[in-house]
Amino acid sequence: MTIALTAAALFLIAVIYASVGQGGASGYLAVLALAGEKPESIRPLALSLNVLVASIALMHFGGRGHFRWAYFWPFAVTAVPCAFLAGWQWTLPAGPYRIVLGLILLFAAWQLARSRSETDGADRAFRLRWALPAGAVIGLLSGLIGVGGGIFLSPLLILSGWAAPRAAAAISAAFILASSLAGLGGLALQHQRFPVDASELLPYGIAVVIGAFLGATLGVSRFNPLVLRRVLALVLTVAAIRMVLPA
Repeated sequence: MTIALTAAALFLIAVIYASVGQGGASGYLAVLALAGEKPESIRPLALSLNVLVASIALMHFGGRGHFRWAYFWPFAVTAVPCAFLAGWQWTLPAGPYRIVLGLILLFAAWQLARSRSETDGADRAFRLRWALPAGAVIGLLSGLIGVGGGIFLSPLLILSGWAAPRAAAAISAAFILASSLAGLGGLALQHQRFPVDASELLPYGIAVVIGAFLGATLGVSRFNPLVLRRVLALVLTVAAIRMVLPA
């Protein structure tokens, strides 16, 4: 019964997050902790589910022509090594750090939710000199928290005017996939084996794959850009609440 309820919760999270090109790691971390999963398995399990959901989101959004390589690589080239380094070497005091992060996410959610525009286009020139350091910062934050980083990248792309909502979803999905794989690689290197048991991953993996297909389909073809902004604002709010709650 616990596995079934946990899988159902993970399914719902995957639907919502995949609809905006997110992997859902922040939600998975909360659900798995509440379900009583072993602490040492929660992070690699969440990252593994992240890989599955981000892959499906990328397939849907990227397959419709929304992916922009020129906008992806400047963030990824600095974020991936920084995420690996931060997750491997660095630790910050949990309490104040999580509160600051939660406030940042809430601010981004408020900015997205208050937007009245329903246009699906970006209107500002992309700045490489800003994207490279931004990617490094996002990578550090992601490695420290144990998420894929799309929760930071999507609002940055949209609020800066660099990418439209669906393009931001495709770029973020690719970014999450790369950073989550890097995180799993670091954990595998540390433990000298793949850090997740197949018996744990299989039921939850099936649930999030089904949810990701449903969510990504809604996001790529059913939701208009304004709805995508609202859903992303909801996702950010949930993630912010998760940040400020005790682990």
